[in-house]
Amino acid sequence: MSGWAAIAIASFVSGLTASLGLGGGMVLLVYLTMILSTAQLEAQGINLLFFLPIACLSLIIHTRSHLVKWRKILPAMIFGGISAAVFSFAADAIGSGLLRKAFAVILILSGIASLFKKGKKQNKKDG
Repeated sequence: MSGWAAIAIASFVSGLTASLGLGGGMVLLVYLTMILSTAQLEAQGINLLFFLPIACLSLIIHTRSHLVKWRKILPAMIFGGISAAVFSFAADAIGSGLLRKAFAVILILSGIASLFKKGKKQNKKDG
């Protein structure tokens, strides 16, 4: 498969999973690290570059629709930015090997949690 075809497929799957609410960034990270052998930290940086413009666009659209409560979101933005800076330095100190393993554990635990949450929601509808 040519490089462009692989990129097109990864982009399509990433967009599809993001539109379904499953997290397209996960697909992009797996593609960059497993297929292109990109270092974990570099892959996460690329993922952020893809995420930021979409997040900004979403914020604009939701603000115009009066769905954003700025008094609640501003503290989250401030502390989120500070946390992102602190943990980016921490991730650099941890190194790629341990970071990959931690990311894999988080993905597995997140998937398991999602399975159980969906099961509970279905039971509530039935009962």
